[in-house]
Amino acid sequence: MTPTLLLAASDGSPVSFQILPFVTTLVVFAIAFFVLATKVWPKILGGLEDRDRKIRDEIAAAEDARRKAESAMREYEQSLATARQEAADMIAKARSDARAVADELRARNETDLAEMRQRATRDIDSAKYAALSEIHAEAAVLGAAIASRILEREINADDQRRLVEESLKELRTVGTR
Repeated sequence: MTPTLLLAASDGSPVSFQILPFVTTLVVFAIAFFVLATKVWPKILGGLEDRDRKIRDEIAAAEDARRKAESAMREYEQSLATARQEAADMIAKARSDARAVADELRARNETDLAEMRQRATRDIDSAKYAALSEIHAEAAVLGAAIASRILEREINADDQRRLVEESLKELRTVGTR
């Protein structure tokens, strides 16, 4: 029989009540409730609490990982900005050093060129003076030879030396003007 049939009166009226099926139902319900409450529900609740704790721990771990990732991202961005600034500073310093080296080379080249010009001028003046001295010496010898023929007498070495010295003095005065 089904429980609805047990509750139903033998006369078929739904309002009539029988105590034995009612008490039996209450006892079965109480036993089932006691077994469920002592054995099944604590396991279910324990499992749910474990699951809840696990989910909360995972959420906390995810939040912690997110905070760490954000912190790592900030540190990365800061180190990247620092590296970019250092690279820009290095490039600026390299450019400055290159300009300084170029300026130094340019100044050194200008100094070297000025020294070379001065040396060349001195060498030219020295060669010019030597050539003029030689020309004057030859002119003095030639002049002495011509003068001796004209005077028909021979000029001795002292006279010749005196004429060369006078010519050189004149040459120096002409060269310094």
